[in-house]
Amino acid sequence: MKAVFFDFVGTLITKEGENVTHQNIVREVLKKAGREDLDYMRLWEEYEAESSAMFKELAGKPYVKIRDVDTRAMRKVAERYGFTVPEDFWEISIAMHERYGGLFPDAVETVKALKDLGLHVGIITDSDNDYIEAHLKALGIYGLFDSITTSEDAGFYKPHEGPFLLALERAGVEAGEAIYVGDNPSKDCVGAKKVGMMSVLLDLNGEKRGLWRECDFVVSKLDEVVEIVRSLMESRSSRQ
Repeated sequence: MKAVFFDFVGTLITKEGENVTHQNIVREVLKKAGREDLDYMRLWEEYEAESSAMFKELAGKPYVKIRDVDTRAMRKVAERYGFTVPEDFWEISIAMHERYGGLFPDAVETVKALKDLGLHVGIITDSDNDYIEAHLKALGIYGLFDSITTSEDAGFYKPHEGPFLLALERAGVEAGEAIYVGDNPSKDCVGAKKVGMMSVLLDLNGEKRGLWRECDFVVSKLDEVVEIVRSLMESRSSRQ
């Protein structure tokens, strides 16, 4: 075992924090559009529905900028309510992510523990480069990772093999020497297994039990990944 890679949203940062971030994006959009009379929570729900549907269609397909997808989703909602999305929508989005995004409480200690084992620790995420860089820097953990591979870099969205293969190439490791941790069985586990990586599903409350079969391991907390990796390293060492 030489490398551990992580997904970002829902794996290193909480989905609850992401929801708060998106709610504040909508609030700021409405403020700039002069439509604070509208219920931002209702519009947030509609924005999430539009954005989720668009990203579901993009799974495994060639990369298009997330900024364009999110902007298109916001514009569809705005058209229903008769206002214009501000030209600086993406800048608003990044600023809100920097301000409101939150890590899982055991994220930093987990990454550091893995690095202490001498492992390459990286990120593989469906993301625009400017978004992930700004977000990691705002969280104070940009320098904690040995590599960051995005769908923008690879030209495809997970579960396409592209992001995983590029990350392995950058780390200089073989697929059988790496493990991937994510919260989406159909994208993270399936994509990792396509290239021969082992997969760990972060399922906080067991809500994804029906898809556990897609993953090699299932954990309810990030720090459990360290024990899995230690066990794999010891097992391989004893066979040599």
